[in-house]
Amino acid sequence: MQCVVLAGGLATRMRPSTVTTPKWLLPVAGRPFADWQLRWLAAQGVDRVVAAIGHLGDQIREEVGDGARFGLHVDYSAEGPELLGTGGALRLAAERGLLDPGFLVLYGDSYLSVDVRAVWDAFHTADCAALMTVYENRGSFDASNVELRAGRVVRYTKRPREGEAAALRHIDYGLSVVDRAVIDLLPLHQVVDLADVFEALAADGRLAGFEVADRFYEIGSPAGLRDLERHLASFPEGRV
Repeated sequence: MQCVVLAGGLATRMRPSTVTTPKWLLPVAGRPFADWQLRWLAAQGVDRVVAAIGHLGDQIREEVGDGARFGLHVDYSAEGPELLGTGGALRLAAERGLLDPGFLVLYGDSYLSVDVRAVWDAFHTADCAALMTVYENRGSFDASNVELRAGRVVRYTKRPREGEAAALRHIDYGLSVVDRAVIDLLPLHQVVDLADVFEALAADGRLAGFEVADRFYEIGSPAGLRDLERHLASFPEGRV
């Protein structure tokens, strides 16, 4: 299995720490966050990672290297000084020949608890262009943005409007599977948000949903990072 980790953003909510350190390398419970993610991916059966990097990407290359010490192989796709957004970063990686016909996508600030193989297998039986993992959030951790019906994401929006709460009970969990053919159709060297791609796929009935029972954690905000560290402290030392 191949996974693209989207780790190129500016992480403005985590400033000033991310002025000098990329978010993917922020220390979490004594280890760079990339360490937590890559060891988890390897334990889940992922053997190849493409790190989509941008802001302070050289630090990531130096810290992560080829990925061998995590039990997998890491390639890099660097955006350069002009960031292209999450969808644009995937399009650039596809243009460079780095993407498999189907691949996982993981946000570089998400710490998850899900059977990745089950997600992978569900995508290959769903007859859809992409699959999004979702959690029944009901507005608990952030604004719910997904309407799930019979295994399909029938509505997804990054910016829910007032009055939509009744239908949008789920939230994007942070891990997806995408058919590369979808990415190949995106414009090259233009800013594209993957959320807009998913919104269009949902409207066309081409986005499968995989519901996850356990909540997600993230380091996209100071409060989220503190919450994750408390969570990790509750497990025996050595947890992936």
